Order: sequence, then structure tokens, then C-alpha cells
Amino acid sequence: MLASSDGDLLPRSIWMLPEGHSWPRTSGVTLLGDAAHLMSPFAGEGANLAMIDGADLASAIIAHPNDIERAFAAYEATMFPRAREAAAASAAGLELAFEPNAPQAMLDFFTPKG
Repeated sequence: MLASSDGDLLPRSIWMLPEGHSWPRTSGVTLLGDAAHLMSPFAGEGANLAMIDGADLASAIIAHPNDIERAFAAYEATMFPRAREAAAASAAGLELAFEPNAPQAMLDFFTPKG
């Protein structure tokens, strides 16, 4: 497919935060989506996490309308564990995609067993 394409291959870097990345509570600030938990695309979770982050942050603000710090802390308490789990899946997918016998391991992953 690459050899038959009309244009040149443009390699792109894959950027990610370390698995389990978090930060201490910082007054007046929180992050969501890739800003909070940038990971490789190999789990297919990026957009899903960003949407649930937004929903969880909104819910936390609604639950604590007069205390934004409490809302941010509640949101982060939910977001960090979820992001850690997705980042682990992403890292595992990255390993499958680039291991020495690639793409065989990825094909094996998607081949039904039984």
C-alpha cells in the first residue's frame, strides 16, 4: 500500500505520557482529554476518554456548584484511575504493533480463538 501511494511517506512521532501519570491537586486548574492523559492510539480510547472526561467534569461541577476545587478533586479522583487503565491497554497495543514479528502478533490478537 505504501509503495503504491501517490505521495511520500511522512513519518510521524507517537507521543504519550507515562502510564499512571498524575499531578498534585493544583488550585483553579484541571485537565481533560489528551492534555490529561496523552497516549498512543493503539487502544482506540482517546476520543472516548475525552468525552467521558467532559461528562464527568460537568457532573462534578453540577454536584459541587459552589466549590470548584471540590469539583475538580472529585473529577480527578475518577479520571486518573480510568486513564491509567486505558494507558496500560494503549501501551500493550503499541508493543504488539512494533514487536519484532509485527504484524503477526497483531493479527493473532484479532484472530478468533476456538
